[in-house]
Amino acid sequence: MSGGPTARAPAAETPSASDMLLTVHSVDLLESKDGPNRREHHTDAYFSDNLIIRRGQTFQMWIEFSRPFNPKSDSLQLQLKLEPIFSSSTGIHISVPLVDILEDGRWEMKIVEQKDKRVRLAVNTLPTASIGCYKVTVESFSPKGKLLFPCSPNDLYMLFNPWCEDDAVYLDDESERKEYILNSMGRIYYGTEQQIGTRTWNFAQFEQDILEACLFILERGQVAMTEWRDPVIVSRMVSALVNSNDDYGVLMGNWKDSYEGGTSPTAWSGSGDILRQYYESSGKPVKFAQCWVYAGVTNTVLRCLGIPTRCVTNFNSAHDTDLSLTTDIYIDEKLEIIKDKTSDSVWNFHVWNESWMSRPDLPAGYGGWQVVDATPQEPSQGSYRCGPTSVSAVRNGQVNLKFDTPFVFAEVNSDKIYWQKKPDGSFSQVNVEKSSIGQCISTKAVGSDARVDITHLYKYPEGSWEERTAVERASRLAPNRLCIHRHGRAGPRIGEDAKLSIVLKNKSSSQRTASLLYEVMVMYYTGVLKNTVKKDQIPLTLKPQETKTIPLTLQYKEYMNHLVDQGALMLAVTGRVNETQQILATQFNFRLRTPDLIITPQGDAVVGKELTVKITFQNPLSQVLRNVLFRIEGLGMQSVRKIAYGDVDKHATVTLTEKFVPTVAGPQKLLASMDCRLLTQVHGVADIVVKPNRREASLMERDKKLSREEMEKDPVGVTDGTDSAWSIRDQLSERRSRNTQDSEISLSLLCYTDTQESVCDSHASTDQISTESLGSDCNAEEEQTPLKMCSVKLEDCRNLTEMKRETTADEELSDDDDDDVFIPSAKSICWTLQYKEYMNYLVDQGTPNQTKQILAPQFNLSLRTPDLIITLRLTSLKGAA
Repeated sequence: MSGGPTARAPAAETPSASDMLLTVHSVDLLESKDGPNRREHHTDAYFSDNLIIRRGQTFQMWIEFSRPFNPKSDSLQLQLKLEPIFSSSTGIHISVPLVDILEDGRWEMKIVEQKDKRVRLAVNTLPTASIGCYKVTVESFSPKGKLLFPCSPNDLYMLFNPWCEDDAVYLDDESERKEYILNSMGRIYYGTEQQIGTRTWNFAQFEQDILEACLFILERGQVAMTEWRDPVIVSRMVSALVNSNDDYGVLMGNWKDSYEGGTSPTAWSGSGDILRQYYESSGKPVKFAQCWVYAGVTNTVLRCLGIPTRCVTNFNSAHDTDLSLTTDIYIDEKLEIIKDKTSDSVWNFHVWNESWMSRPDLPAGYGGWQVVDATPQEPSQGSYRCGPTSVSAVRNGQVNLKFDTPFVFAEVNSDKIYWQKKPDGSFSQVNVEKSSIGQCISTKAVGSDARVDITHLYKYPEGSWEERTAVERASRLAPNRLCIHRHGRAGPRIGEDAKLSIVLKNKSSSQRTASLLYEVMVMYYTGVLKNTVKKDQIPLTLKPQETKTIPLTLQYKEYMNHLVDQGALMLAVTGRVNETQQILATQFNFRLRTPDLIITPQGDAVVGKELTVKITFQNPLSQVLRNVLFRIEGLGMQSVRKIAYGDVDKHATVTLTEKFVPTVAGPQKLLASMDCRLLTQVHGVADIVVKPNRREASLMERDKKLSREEMEKDPVGVTDGTDSAWSIRDQLSERRSRNTQDSEISLSLLCYTDTQESVCDSHASTDQISTESLGSDCNAEEEQTPLKMCSVKLEDCRNLTEMKRETTADEELSDDDDDDVFIPSAKSICWTLQYKEYMNYLVDQGTPNQTKQILAPQFNLSLRTPDLIITLRLTSLKGAA
């Protein structure tokens, strides 16, 4: 015999059976965001109202029965089911038995408190459990038989747990856990090794629908849910599923010139909009992405699921297409690059992710940070994915270890070899650059917005014995070396002439003559060349030991109509020394800097108060920008705000004035980006500290004092000596959380009135107050001054006498810093909601709605007796803002 999907258990067939059966009346998973379960599991920031826990950690729940639970004759089991929703993969069924003593490493639960018909359970979870959304069913046993009580729709979400030492993703540094799991804002680096740009990214892993979207992505992987316990497999799945190349994943890549029908990759500034769009469309790939967008979304998914993850940028990142572990550049007899043969490329930068986990599938010492790359570059085992690759294996040159170690090794530590075509069609090696690949590998610092160079984690110092033993020895550099330096530390700005210089030094004791060929080419940041914008040949003569500088100027009019995303250019220089026939060859990548969006808050940011922000942008080009779109997110917003501005005239300045209402106090970031085909990679960020409003600050201080007093005077519950994890503070929070089992509910409310003297005044007689007067006098428009503060307590009639006590002087709050705020002693106001008044209005669950006509915000009551007495403690708040 089983219960239906509602919260009401099935009725017994006969009155005698009802007396004997152990029927579950209700289950409270204590899923409140500010309750002890969500706080202790570090999941209180998630938007979802469901219970979200981390595996390997105990959680608490209450069950109310039809009669007191008898440990001698009754028993319980918890049934957890992880079942696919969108696929036909195999699910998981877990039975959690009731025991007397909890043991680590087992699915078990124990009664830690019993109050009349209610019991509180502590439930153990395994640190190796599969993550996902579990359906919860309570199975009760009694001498008369067993009953099932489904807890739907109150599902339970289980995540990886970096706070648990037995979890494969355990991270022992709390500051790193806060950064790589709990921080929803990050930084992504781009540009070149000498011109490193920074943009802030909103990972948004706690926002509305993001957790659901991440689990939806895992289901698309068609991998058995039993494998969802392994972060190695989960991260490898995510690296495949974030791109859409062969599995209809989240993002469609686009490295072409047109983004028609989608969003330019440079316009995105966060992952939330992307994941919601994918989830709401039931898996339609979102257009468009390049490497930093793939990395940003991957970071969101893995952090959301509980795997510590960070974004990493590798500058001068090689793309080795033939697994030769070298980057090969081919030139012809005239020293020009053979573009159709040069399949390997060097990306100005490439962004991937690192995730923290143990690697029991590898030899000891190769756990820790693992490269996970969702950008589709080369297939791996038949699918476009990469990783997880042990960073330690890359550093040591252990390219035989899985997954994809040879490819990652080449990205950071391959030699760049120049090959020249000979008259017979063969190629000979003419130059080797051993230290140009894999530079300034960067990630955001823990606890700050600073950039940290982590190149040493990927390879030993360039030229060291350890580094060379990890790389196949190549030809030595020629004695006549060609060096190229850029002009200016910051690099040229887009819209201006780019000034460069070529520096040559003759190291020999003899005069040398040479002929140099230089070529400036527009390139994609991936190293793929588009076209040539300037090309010339320079004859030169150098005296012994002479150094000569050759200036070059690339005028704006020469490149203005050829630029692609990132404003990337390549200067390629080749030459031949006439006396020695030595070939000189090198390349230098640089980018044209774009302007920033300047974000300026106007005044202080306060919770609940409108904040005006100005966003300023100046067009640096002597061309009109068409169809400009601005995108704004952050500051606690649950979606991206889009502003279609239109056209921006040449060299014109644009100022946007936007209004926001912050909802959460503390440090926040506001992000803005501009979407324009002619000018890309334009963005800005502002750090904004949101202050709590005076009312919120007063209530927080008041709640703290009341909590301290209640903990001292009225300890809640009875526990045994083994229940140390559930403190009095936690019991108090549990008692205040949403609960329908014979519990007290405390709410802080504001009443509004048009006059100083109202029915809400604490001096009014309780005998003269009715529900109608409360509804008419205490409910006014939001813009009116809040003159009264009410602390409401709702309690079952049987316990009413327990809460009738005189208010002591200690309960009165004062604020020495603000003489306008005072809270005098309270009086109780009671009324009865009679059965005849609500009998014709009840719906399922027996829950009438106490609407905002009486109290604000609204709250729900679950009726178990004909009459419910409501005690309203009213206090005045003088001059509150």
